[in-house]
Amino acid sequence: MLSTNKIKLIQSLSKKKYRQKYNLFVVEGIKNIKEFVFSDFILKNIYSTEPISFLNESQYELISQDELKKISFLTTPHNALALFEIPIFNLNKIVGMQLALDEVQDPGNMGTIIRLADWFGIEQIVCSPGTVDIFNPKVVQASMGSLARVNIVYMDLVNFITSNEDLRIYATDMNGDNLYETSFASDAVLVMGNEGNGISDQVKQLCTNVITIPRFGNIQKTESLNVAMSAGIIIGEFFSQINKNGNS
Repeated sequence: MLSTNKIKLIQSLSKKKYRQKYNLFVVEGIKNIKEFVFSDFILKNIYSTEPISFLNESQYELISQDELKKISFLTTPHNALALFEIPIFNLNKIVGMQLALDEVQDPGNMGTIIRLADWFGIEQIVCSPGTVDIFNPKVVQASMGSLARVNIVYMDLVNFITSNEDLRIYATDMNGDNLYETSFASDAVLVMGNEGNGISDQVKQLCTNVITIPRFGNIQKTESLNVAMSAGIIIGEFFSQINKNGNS
């Protein structure tokens, strides 16, 4: 049985200050847990309501569905919950496209952007200090295991951009050059901004290009795209160009 102290500890990991205090974060669902188990992340504990085929019995603890409900952050808990250590990510050299996120706040958007990076083979995301914590349970869940494969660092974006002056830095904005008329450099940084305020003026002024996704639909009825949707469209266009130029 799970002790009261263990339940309280796991429940506390919904808050960033306790994740930092205990250096732990939560992953839910056997499929998602498997992604982290077979990565460089360090596993601390797994609690499951059923046997886990890819682990020895000594590597997890069987619990009841009621116990899982007490520690799960999901409305409908999955079959398992695991605790992993929070690793230290270091900034890597930029090769190909990298993403930079300026104060992105929504956990769902963050998780989707991490999945996009994983899908397209983008190995690194640089986040401003005010961007949502990637170990927030909602971000971890939305990333669907992709968090295990993308290097994500938090640092001041002004310092990051000024230390990479030799790179093309693309800012996204409602007013900019047409995405589909933009020629992308093979090594580049795409900066995506806050859901409500976009990219800060200080960061935008340092970017070499400002691009926008043109509207083709009814302007009066169409809401602006959210940051994750915009990222998907721009990243897709970037790789379409790079692959076309590489094969031509």
